[in-house]
Amino acid sequence: MNIRWQHIGSSVMSALLVLSLLVLTPGMSAAEEELRIGFLAPMTGIFAQIGKDMTNGFKMYLDEVGSDFDGVKVKLIIEDSQGKPPVNVRKAQKLIRQDKVHFFMGGLLASTGYALAPQSTRSKVIYISPIAAADDLTQREKDKYPYLVRTGWTSSQPSHPLGEWACEQGYKRIATIAADYAFGYEVVGGFHKAFEDCGGQIIQKLWAPIGTKDFGPYLPQIKRDADAVFTLMVGPMSLQFPKQYKAAGLTMPLLGGGTSADEFALPFMGDEAIGYVTALQYSASLETEKNVAFVKKYRDLYGKVPSYYSESNYTTAQWIHEAIKKSGGKWPGTEAFVENIAGIKLNSIRGPVEFDEQMNPVHNIYIRQVEKKKMHGYPDEELWNTVVKTYPNVGQYWKYGKEAFLKQPVYSRDFPPCKHCE
Repeated sequence: MNIRWQHIGSSVMSALLVLSLLVLTPGMSAAEEELRIGFLAPMTGIFAQIGKDMTNGFKMYLDEVGSDFDGVKVKLIIEDSQGKPPVNVRKAQKLIRQDKVHFFMGGLLASTGYALAPQSTRSKVIYISPIAAADDLTQREKDKYPYLVRTGWTSSQPSHPLGEWACEQGYKRIATIAADYAFGYEVVGGFHKAFEDCGGQIIQKLWAPIGTKDFGPYLPQIKRDADAVFTLMVGPMSLQFPKQYKAAGLTMPLLGGGTSADEFALPFMGDEAIGYVTALQYSASLETEKNVAFVKKYRDLYGKVPSYYSESNYTTAQWIHEAIKKSGGKWPGTEAFVENIAGIKLNSIRGPVEFDEQMNPVHNIYIRQVEKKKMHGYPDEELWNTVVKTYPNVGQYWKYGKEAFLKQPVYSRDFPPCKHCE
């Protein structure tokens, strides 16, 4: 009798164990599990404001839908990455192993993207990148990262049309100064190539360590006979450079990568930023119904105008939601999720956007000029990135075509070579 009851008890325990494993296994229905999303963002350190913009954009979308993606409840697990690649890797491993996330997302610096993508491949867990823009993640190295989905951009993507635009303005000779790391090389590289391909010349390249606050050693070196100066600044560098540039008596027009004068920095900048021309896939000044509503709601919630960091993560949340909806409100599994999201085109806040075959967005690039004006019904004059030209449907290969583009090296400190440097 005892043996019989022991056998029944053992069977019941086995059944309960199997049931518990099923409940925790990715791919179960929405009624049986939550969708666990790991989010890496710098919540402390010099990039903390950017981290807040990133998480605020994503959480704003979640709040709008009640953290419910078509029947599956979303659990967002935020980890402070401190803006440091090794910390990002350590926190990603924690999200994968301990929190058992269905996928992880985030990361800020291009160097962080290069560090996180291999973690995705090794663990066979999806990595979604709304911000980290490292070119080669979706170019020459994409085959290494089958679970990478980029919802943001490549570093050089907005720089190509800006290089063409600079030629159209009649600029012939341009000096550059940029943050000395992968993102800086790729942003400058895209501008350099496109500008020289349409007849311009890059006559100087200066590199400042990331996080530089004092540009005193660099400003006297900038060539005064340049027609304009192209910059790539990130974080606090974006605030300091234009102030010190004007204080040094430099008057050449400033052009730059989108982060040099993004909306995360504009509220803290003064008239020294007026006239700064940058390129990016988003501007808070877009006068579409969707964007005006987004800007007003975001500002009401968080007390500031949304930056591209905010928009990119809001749009990412929308994209993920649509992919889950496509599978009937269920987690479909890793490969099926990538396949689902790959085929989704969005009419997003930034405009129409879709993926290319290497999982990088194709979207509008806006040439933006900082102006002090009233926008969106607000009563005060403020700094806004006014759109002066739109390049529609810009992909990561610009007008070069995938095959020709990938034959060249990734943009770096040495490529394109500075053949006109003096």
